[in-house]
Amino acid sequence: MSFKTIKTDHYTLIKFSTTKLDAIVSPDLKAELVFISKQGEKNIIVDLESVKYCDSSGLSALLIGNRICNEAKGCFVLSSVQPAVEKLIIISQLDSIFNIKTTTQEAIDSIC
Repeated sequence: MSFKTIKTDHYTLIKFSTTKLDAIVSPDLKAELVFISKQGEKNIIVDLESVKYCDSSGLSALLIGNRICNEAKGCFVLSSVQPAVEKLIIISQLDSIFNIKTTTQEAIDSIC
């Protein structure tokens, strides 16, 4: 698996072990986000520290996570976003949609 899921009492953390969030990885991420939501979790943090490349399918998966958490009245937070991925988010005008924190600890502290 390209990422691991860590569940706590207040949030679920998804931590990537791959450098790419692309069409190969994003279906698994989408499925995991839906699964987490169906378990009743409404706060999700996605740690993108190791992700150096993201394409439109990766952004789509992140948008699904954002929508799922918003519908559940929870928080969806991206942390440790690398420069190339951040640039794509800004170019796509999604920087006003996503809650982005510099570190995972900042993301944890910002959970609703």
